Amino acid sequence: MSVAGSFRLTRGSFVLEAELKLPERGVTALFGRSGSGKTTLLRCLAGLERSEGWLTVNGQRWQAPDHVLPVHRRPLGYVFQEASLFPHLRVRDNLRYGYRRVEPSRRRVDFDETVKLLGLEALLERHPQALSGGQRQRVAIARALLASPRLLLMDEPMASLDATSKAEILPYLERLHAYLEIPVVYVSHALDEVTRLADHMVLLEAGQVLAAGPLHELLVRSDLPLSHADNAAAVLETRVEGYDADRQLVALTCGAGRLWVSREAASPGKRLRLSIRASDVVISLTPPQDASVLNCLPAQVAEISDDPHPGHLLVRLAVAEQMLLSRIPREASQRLALHPGQQVYAQLRGKALS
Repeated sequence: MSVAGSFRLTRGSFVLEAELKLPERGVTALFGRSGSGKTTLLRCLAGLERSEGWLTVNGQRWQAPDHVLPVHRRPLGYVFQEASLFPHLRVRDNLRYGYRRVEPSRRRVDFDETVKLLGLEALLERHPQALSGGQRQRVAIARALLASPRLLLMDEPMASLDATSKAEILPYLERLHAYLEIPVVYVSHALDEVTRLADHMVLLEAGQVLAAGPLHELLVRSDLPLSHADNAAAVLETRVEGYDADRQLVALTCGAGRLWVSREAASPGKRLRLSIRASDVVISLTPPQDASVLNCLPAQVAEISDDPHPGHLLVRLAVAEQMLLSRIPREASQRLALHPGQQVYAQLRGKALS
């Protein structure tokens, strides 16, 4: 593990007690309701909050009972909810501010490559006030990366953005996810963001770690609140097979069969992640015929559990080596006589594939 630590902090009636073991690369989401301790825990990682406990990053001791590495000596990048750029400096100079502070021999990222990665080429001569919210956040992320951090911390970087700006910045964050070779800790309470960006999740509740592990596992656990939320979803990892230009559909494979998705052409072999809501998965005993449903995968019922939505059940479906969720009426489950181990078909509504 690249990042490991244990923290305890008391602030009035709120108590944070959390242990972390994070992968050496990829995005870990700190997820939970408002007030669960996500940002407090992130600030403990940065050293911005004084807490009891310990922290090591890449084998380097950042905190111990007898030792605390000051914030300015921690090789980390921090992206806040607001971009907080220097208003009197152009984008180029905002980026170079942190870049110049790193000795050339210790630089781990290239200036021009980072600018290209976040699509900032045309913005370098502008001042922050001439940028959109999404553009400012892209500059803030690039500035954090150019400090050559060993750990990148992101505190709800899209919380202050409108829907249009979020749609603009998400592809860049996805690109960043594939590019970075350092651990990223991403705070969010938006499940759609997390399912698109994260590999690992730490689920917080009232200052405690409720669960931690690979994202795809936690999303479908029936003993966790994630699977019972209104927007409960599973992620399906796929690879691009090809593109049908006439129908403007991308062909994907997920191990259980082929899926067709309406999106821009992508290179064969490229990995794509689909977020599929439980409310968009229909269960049938036979493959659909004469129906508008484009995608259907063979599946096996893994588990049937109660759901807080009145009159509904939650069904976990094994699709090859992956899992889907389906929220269905109790009446439908009785009519189909569903039971664990049963072979069924998962019909995916068109809007389910995003």
